[in-house]
Order: sequence, then structure tokens, then C-alpha cells
Amino acid sequence: MAALRIQIHPTTHKTHSHQKTYTPLISCSIQQPPQTNIKVVINGAAKEIGMAAVLAVTKSRGMELAGAVDSHLVGQDIGKVCGMEEALEIPIINDLTMVLGSISQSKATSVVVDFTDPSTVYDNVKQATAFGMNSVVYVPRIKPETIAALSGFCEKASMGCLVAPTLSIGSILLQQAAISASFHYNNVEIVESKANTGAFPSQDSVQIANNLSNLGQLYNRDDLETDLPARGQRLGEDGIRVHSLVLPGLVSSTSVHFSGPGEVYSIKHDITSVECLMPGLILAIRKVVRLKNLVYGLEKFL
Repeated sequence: MAALRIQIHPTTHKTHSHQKTYTPLISCSIQQPPQTNIKVVINGAAKEIGMAAVLAVTKSRGMELAGAVDSHLVGQDIGKVCGMEEALEIPIINDLTMVLGSISQSKATSVVVDFTDPSTVYDNVKQATAFGMNSVVYVPRIKPETIAALSGFCEKASMGCLVAPTLSIGSILLQQAAISASFHYNNVEIVESKANTGAFPSQDSVQIANNLSNLGQLYNRDDLETDLPARGQRLGEDGIRVHSLVLPGLVSSTSVHFSGPGEVYSIKHDITSVECLMPGLILAIRKVVRLKNLVYGLEKFL
């Protein structure tokens, strides 16, 4: 709460009769309370994205790294693990409860960033909520029933949680552009590429297909029922197909191709480094502290 400070300064005036008079001057100033940093705990800190998050948080105004949790590299200083010149004096600990209990004593605004696994997300968010902390969750392929259970839990606890299928602002812009284009074209194909094998189709492709399927359109009518493997995997019942390409040396890429009479419209997004997720993560941390419920999708804040 701001405090109002009033100071009275007497001043002296001489009159023509050489008598002195005193007139008080009153000045007012509002003293703002000192701004405290958001304390951030990275759960999954030893992962590539976790280490990038550590660097991003330490460089961001208004927040500070308060804890690093992981089952790997336990006991090592997270600053040194991330290649920083000076140690942060924050060891990696394989005990989320211990870290949260220690930080909660400061009564500061705190956020837990979860990069772990779909099977542990629900318990992690419950623990964070029990200690009065909000959560940012970036864990691909969380089951819908888990999200629904988390939503109900956060609603009852009046605590914020942001579940982000992607933290890439470019990916979100691609999805929004695809939605706009879908009203003007009847044919659409998604092509994704990666350097390494993994879960296909990717979370981004699935999200794009879900967004377009929810619009009530029917795509690719000419070969809607084609089951040829070369035509790609059909996602949903609206005819949207995805093709996955894996070659060493490729960047992670997602492109959406639309076509109409006499034209093809293509939009594409490439990810060359995990650093592209950090602006979205910092935005998510700043926004989640104001929430009292679960929000699905970073796009709600763009």
C-alpha cells in the first residue's frame, strides 16, 4: 500500500513595517512500497529448455530464480550447469516439496514452471498450490482429463495456472493465421519436419488441426476417404492431413498449405533454438501471478 507523506516548511517574509511573518509551505509526496521480484522455481531445470529458462529468468527484470528441481545433476549449482561464469548458489534438488517449503517462508509472489512429464503435472500443480504458488505448465501431450481435473482444482483453490501447449509466439501467430485462411480455402495440408524421430504428429500440428476442425469446415473433399499412407495421416473427421519429415540437419518446422482455384497459400514457422520459447515463458510468468483459475493457451495473453 502506498503511503502519503506530508512535510511542513516554514518560510519568512518581511513587511514594510519590518515585522517578520511566517507562512507554512506544505508539500506532499506519495511513497511507493518497494517492488518485490517474482520468485521462480524451474521444475525440470537440467533439461535443455530448463537451462534456457534459468538464463532467461536471471536476465529478466522483476523476477529471480529461487529454486531448481530435477532428478539429474543433483547437488550441482544450476548456474554452473547452465554455463554461467559465476555460480548462482542454487543447487539442483530432487525434492519439489523441500524447495517450495523453503521459498514459501518468504511470503513472496512465486511461480513454479513445470517442464516435467504428463504423469506428474497434476501432483506438481497441487503441491505448488498448497504452498500458495501459481504454476506455468509446458508439458506436451497432457491428457484432456488431466487438464479438466486441474481446472476444477485451481477454481476451488482460487490459484492461477497457465497450461501452454506452446510457448513459441511465432507458433501461435502461425495458428492464428491458419484460422483466418481456413475461411477462404477448402483444401489444406500440414507438413512438419524435424531432425530427430519423436512423437508424430507433433503437438503444434495437432493443435493446428484441432483449431481448424472446430470451425465447422470440411477440407480436401476430393480424397476425403483416401487411406493411402502416402497421403499422410488424417487428423479428425474434417479431412485435414499431416505429413511428417525426418532428416538429420533439418530445423524443427511447421508449414500449412492452403489451395483454391488458381492459387496456393502457404505459411511456415521454423524453430532453430529452444531460446525462441523464452519470450513466451517470461510473458507467462508475468501473467499467471494475476490469475485465480486455469487458463489454457498462451494466446489468451497476446
